[in-house]
Amino acid sequence: MVIGVSFLGVGVYGLRRAGALRRNGITAVGRVVRLDTRRDDDGAKYHHPVVAWTTRDGRACTYPSAFGRGTVLPGFSTGSSVTVLYDPDNPRRFEIRGWDSKPFHLLFAGVGTALTAGTLLVLLVLA
Repeated sequence: MVIGVSFLGVGVYGLRRAGALRRNGITAVGRVVRLDTRRDDDGAKYHHPVVAWTTRDGRACTYPSAFGRGTVLPGFSTGSSVTVLYDPDNPRRFEIRGWDSKPFHLLFAGVGTALTAGTLLVLLVLA
């Protein structure tokens, strides 16, 4: 149940955040300045593009994507031009179009829903 609710929470949070950016965000052209590579506890590598752009009011921003991938997709290597959608009040909240993934959040929400509903069903049947 805890795992299901956790997955559901992560998925819903990501979908809500993406929705708020789509409604209120501003697009800008950015450039991938480097790729931060992180390893998880099992040693798997995840690449996070670090993107630099200038906001509409002239602030320079350089932030890494929160979303890491095991492989670097074509068009997201160092020096590539990308489209960024950012929150004008807090540019740290941004997404890179084509890199940050709505299906990822949908998958988490779907798995969380299935695990939570399945656990509740088992508990109801056993009660």
